[in-house]
Amino acid sequence: MRKYHALPVALLAALALTACQDGTGTKDEGAAHPDPASATVTATHPAEDGVGGKGTSGATGTQGTSGATVAEGTSGATGTQPTKGDKSPKGDRAAKGDRAAKGATATRVSCNGSNTTVTAQPVRRPLNHMLLTVKNTGSKMCDLTYYPVLRFDEMQWVPRPIKDSKPQAVTTLAPGESGYAGISLSAADGSGEWGTTSHKLTVGFQGRTPNSDGGPSALPTLPAKGVYYDSTLTVTYWLRDMDDALTY
Repeated sequence: MRKYHALPVALLAALALTACQDGTGTKDEGAAHPDPASATVTATHPAEDGVGGKGTSGATGTQGTSGATVAEGTSGATGTQPTKGDKSPKGDRAAKGDRAAKGATATRVSCNGSNTTVTAQPVRRPLNHMLLTVKNTGSKMCDLTYYPVLRFDEMQWVPRPIKDSKPQAVTTLAPGESGYAGISLSAADGSGEWGTTSHKLTVGFQGRTPNSDGGPSALPTLPAKGVYYDSTLTVTYWLRDMDDALTY
């Protein structure tokens, strides 16, 4: 009985070993198929992702490149737009403004003795002061630049300007308008030197640059008794307002 049972066990073991060697056992087991299939899918998927993904990425990359090209083209277009922007309404307005400003400057001339009338009148207040008035009698706007260059009789020195009176912009006169300058003739406390009485005044005009010739001078009439002045003689810049001219 023991020999009968031993033989089947050995036989079964041999059969099992033979089945394992020829692979027939694996075909009967369903668990053997999913692993290779899973491996194949896993191997295929990255490839598909690689192709599809890279292709998509490549396409995206290409689109990105194309997008970059478009962006660059747009940027290029945008870059050229500012140049074209010079011809935009704002650019046109700015250009027209510049031309208008230049045109306005070109149509203006210097105020001088040929296109103005000049009067010199002593005032009661402030003491020892005189007011110069220049009226534009020409047909164009004129500029009163800097300050008047005064000369009483044959004096050999030029009265200094009052720096604090310098305006922020050039005093420009339209036809018929007037500009002003105040003259401080002498020190109220008598501290001035070389005091003398003058009967003649020459008013010189400056050009576009300081101390340049602005054209013919003016010879305003002085009071019959003359005008007294001393070494403290000063004059304001040309101003648009009479009261401003007499505050210095």
